[in-house]
Amino acid sequence: MALPPYAGPGETLWYYSFRFICGAIFLFLILPVVIVVPLSFNVEPYFTFTSGMLSFDPEAFSLRWYLDIFQNGMADPSQTFGWNWIVDSWNNAQWVHSTKNSFFIAIIVTILATSLGTLAALGLSQSDLPYRGAIMGILISPMIVPLIITAAGMYFFYSDVGLAQTYTGIILAHTALGTPFVVITVTATMISFDRSLIRAGANLGAPPPTVFFKVIMPLILPGVISGGLFAFITSFDEVVAVLFLSGFEQRTIPRQMWSGIREQISPTILAVATILVFISICLLTFVEILRRRSEKLRGITPA
Repeated sequence: MALPPYAGPGETLWYYSFRFICGAIFLFLILPVVIVVPLSFNVEPYFTFTSGMLSFDPEAFSLRWYLDIFQNGMADPSQTFGWNWIVDSWNNAQWVHSTKNSFFIAIIVTILATSLGTLAALGLSQSDLPYRGAIMGILISPMIVPLIITAAGMYFFYSDVGLAQTYTGIILAHTALGTPFVVITVTATMISFDRSLIRAGANLGAPPPTVFFKVIMPLILPGVISGGLFAFITSFDEVVAVLFLSGFEQRTIPRQMWSGIREQISPTILAVATILVFISICLLTFVEILRRRSEKLRGITPA
């Protein structure tokens, strides 16, 4: 909003001061992320800017660390690029193995968390549900309890039932951590849902499954997808529970980054971080598009 022409000196000072403060906070939050991007192209194995990079010397920049994502751990990284190179990278490269695990776990977690969270949100939207506040508090408790405590509890419990260091254990743990995001997102969508549409569908003879898939789901679908994306990001970026529950074969990208920082400091971590930042930006942009579409479907005008 532009500064009105009748604004006094105090209002003018606050107008520009407020924007300066917001810009400073934005830079404080975004600079650590932005700095990672150029450092990932450093030709030298350093985590700092070299003199060549500061002078924009083309020789100081390289894609070697992005290539290392596919070569680190290969049986023969010196071989010519071809089908054998791809197979070797797919089967043996450590970062590729971690990426496959992260996507495999995150996709299954997204399906489970979205299904469970949506069902819970539909139940919580019922005005006559007893102890609704207590149930809501229990469902979102994984977001409130410190993650280290949750991960430690999961470790002791899963160790007793034989789920530690298994894909199943990690998937269940990430599902518990991702479901609250779906519950909150879908519940927020259901607040403005016109429940007379459900009664209208029932009065016209539609059975409950038909009412759900033909009436309810199309209207809450943007919220469901947004919650699913949050569950995916939660699983994809989670490292604490993975540190407790994963073995060598179940390591994910965050687990591999943690190991890389402790065992071998390599700018490959910066290259992976840059790719993850790009993926996060794409997902958050998609979430914002869905949010605006949801508001449009429900007849809400953004403030």
